[in-house]
Amino acid sequence: MQRVFLLSPAHCGGKRAAMVLADGARFPLAVRLRTDGASLGEVFSFLSGLYFRGKLAYARHFARPPKGTNGVWVITPTHGLRPADERIGGARLREFATVAIDETNARYRDPLARDASALAKACGPRCDVVLLGSIATRKYVAVLHEAFGRRLRCPTAFVGLGDKGRGGLLLRAVREQRELGYMAIEPAP
Repeated sequence: MQRVFLLSPAHCGGKRAAMVLADGARFPLAVRLRTDGASLGEVFSFLSGLYFRGKLAYARHFARPPKGTNGVWVITPTHGLRPADERIGGARLREFATVAIDETNARYRDPLARDASALAKACGPRCDVVLLGSIATRKYVAVLHEAFGRRLRCPTAFVGLGDKGRGGLLLRAVREQRELGYMAIEPAP
């Protein structure tokens, strides 16, 4: 079965974002953000820590995208779905911090809906789309379900786990070469 992964975003307006964006920050990621940019996956892994690192490692390991399609996509606050390896700079990260991730916010919803629809067409009907993120709120599922319908899935093991538990679970699954089971996601009322 073909499979692509959608990773929920990291919080872009917190203390770790301020640290990496500080003008005087000299650690390698901060320097790259000011100069050549860094991959979205690397930046969000720094911002979020264990949970995003787990999502990224798991998605990279188990993605089986259709030919010509990226297997790992990151939901962003303002630019829809972006490949995890896409480079961003500090200006883009600052922009991300200005937009609330809420399905009623057009600055977030419209680019995500556009890209999800395009990805659904590119992947075709025989490709599952696995959301590695919260399914308890409408902020991701409401928009994504419109494009993917019953092909939108999440790991069954996510039910009842918090973010840190999910991150650890995903990293263990990669280490053990054990793909998790998935279930269809229905939007919350």
